[in-house]
Amino acid sequence: MSRIVVCGESLVDLVLDARGRDSDARGLAPLQPAPGGGPFNAAIALGRLGSSVSFFSRVSTDHFGDALMASLGDAGVDTALVQRDPAPTSLALATIGADGSAAYSFYVEGTADRRVTDPGSLPESVGALAFGTLSLVLEPGASVYAQMMAEHHDRGRLVMLDPNIRSAVIDDADGYRRRFTEWVRTVDVVKVSDDDAEWLAQGPHGSHPQDWLDAGVAAVISTRGPDGIAVSTASGTVAVPAPPVDAVDTIGAGDTTVGALLHWLDRHDALGVDAVRRLTDDDWRAAAAFAARAAAITVSRAGADPPWAGELTSD
Repeated sequence: MSRIVVCGESLVDLVLDARGRDSDARGLAPLQPAPGGGPFNAAIALGRLGSSVSFFSRVSTDHFGDALMASLGDAGVDTALVQRDPAPTSLALATIGADGSAAYSFYVEGTADRRVTDPGSLPESVGALAFGTLSLVLEPGASVYAQMMAEHHDRGRLVMLDPNIRSAVIDDADGYRRRFTEWVRTVDVVKVSDDDAEWLAQGPHGSHPQDWLDAGVAAVISTRGPDGIAVSTASGTVAVPAPPVDAVDTIGAGDTTVGALLHWLDRHDALGVDAVRRLTDDDWRAAAAFAARAAAITVSRAGADPPWAGELTSD
């Protein structure tokens, strides 16, 4: 079993349900704090599913940071690579709309996770790394993660990227899109939502999934909400539907998809640069179906709460 290293921020989601549930006499609903952050959620998903996974980030020594570390430990995620810092934990206000979708605003100035430093060499057992979300935007940490993507891709390790676009924290949209076209040259699997793909296609430096495949990406995973998941490779596109579910909210659904896909690849000896390129359309269909089932469980309950291995069968 190869070790997977998930790289990027952890934060605390302050969840506000705008649907009026539990509101007080003034119509104000209480804020519910919950562990979060795209890479953090993906690492939790991998740990709960039983993969050998490490989290690389810089986590505050404040109360929230201690709670984040405890959540990682509870999920079986190795934290030996985590750096600690007295700077505060990043916060995200996640507002749940009428359809269960979440809108975000962020409080990230001077926070611990953006101060991450180069971890140096990684253990030989590491077969794959995953990156994404705010960690690719907020400097100086963003440059550290970008360098890691290039370095470990050159070393022959599988690299997965989930940009998970949060436009509210991207001051220079064209600059981000330009950097994204550079990143995909060092990436094997890209996961995007339909909204991500639409945003990345805009402007003078916009690009599309076919451009990423042409640049050397082996597979583009597109999440389409209730319409399921599609996988595009050099041989074409396959798609699977989303399982029917009573949605509570969408927090963590895409992050669960990342974790579940990496878990499936690991369990099917495909956690490698060459191996992932040898997967057939049927293989990708099975991987996407497994990820869709995992994401559906997350959507069925409040907050980013990925499934445990016993909650779904592994195909």
